[in-house]
Amino acid sequence: MRSPSVTARLADGVASIPAAQWDACAGAGNPFLSHIFLSILEASGSATARAGWQPLPIVVDDADGVPAAIAPAYAKSHSQGEYVFDHSWADAWERAGGRYYPKLQVAVPFTPVPGPRLLLRDPALAPALIGAIEAVVDQHKLSSGHVTFVAEAQVPLFEAAGWLIRTGTQFHWHNQGYASFDDFLGALASRKRKAIRKERAAAVKGLTIRHLTGAEITEAHWDAFWAFYQDTGNRKWGRPYLTRPFFSMLGEAMGDRVLLMFAERDGRPIAGALNLIGADALYGRYWGCVEDVPFLHFELCYYQAIDAAIQRGLPRVEAGAQGEHKLARGYVPVTTWSAHYLPDPGFRRAVADFLVREQAAVEREQEYLEELTPFKKAE
Repeated sequence: MRSPSVTARLADGVASIPAAQWDACAGAGNPFLSHIFLSILEASGSATARAGWQPLPIVVDDADGVPAAIAPAYAKSHSQGEYVFDHSWADAWERAGGRYYPKLQVAVPFTPVPGPRLLLRDPALAPALIGAIEAVVDQHKLSSGHVTFVAEAQVPLFEAAGWLIRTGTQFHWHNQGYASFDDFLGALASRKRKAIRKERAAAVKGLTIRHLTGAEITEAHWDAFWAFYQDTGNRKWGRPYLTRPFFSMLGEAMGDRVLLMFAERDGRPIAGALNLIGADALYGRYWGCVEDVPFLHFELCYYQAIDAAIQRGLPRVEAGAQGEHKLARGYVPVTTWSAHYLPDPGFRRAVADFLVREQAAVEREQEYLEELTPFKKAE
């Protein structure tokens, strides 16, 4: 896409863009948007054309040819690893004689973490970058363009461009200045406090919990975690999304932002949870086990994450997609956002009608879920 003052181009992968230039657009707060994280996904063979995630970053350069705005875009040959489900849209479009794949996805692969999807060194270029995304869809005759888990602050930019907006629900824990886990428990109703203490005691009985970061994490730890991850991946997705080299590369390049939690029995790891440390959140990503222990999932993924966030003074914990069971553990419902560009008028009308009904259902569900939170109720 060209205009007298703007040039937009497709880059050949994240790694083709200098790290300093990418990070100048992405900022430093969200580790998943960093050049190194997205490059590791490519270099490890996790997010590649062969895996159905062809990296095609869309770049708007400034007058000197330096990236001033970037969209982390991928050509997708399926809808796996996105966590915003459009399978019914694909089925409907293909039943009508269309071809849904490939589609354009602006996202962090396999990562339902909200954040900016328009990476802007120059905020004034946001409309141009959205226009460039549309141009890629139009020029390549793709069915659609999707921007998933976009930060709420950027939603109005897509609304102004006429994109369809979709909402969803996640469960986040918010740090209200707690000094300790017991301080957090003090904000809960008595019955909920007792239930959590009972769960935690049962989960760790006979086990040692370890927090590892940076140089503390060895290849032996990654070997153990790979076994955990494979078990979970095989059960949830049929096959793991990430490759074994991804974890070694992550530890080597971003070890200081990795928090690996292990549960050990007699010195042998039996379960683990992988978190990334952001500027204002702890992000829980993957979990797995080789021994079934009641409540251990809750302990490693939710309670230990709360402990770690309090210790680090982080404002919140984002523990991944879905999971109403998080409510009883002090995680509250929050709205997530995605934006969708459908150039075919008939297809757009059908999806728009669906989204009106879906959003009403999401709002009703969130009102209901708010009533189920474990916090003390105001008199």
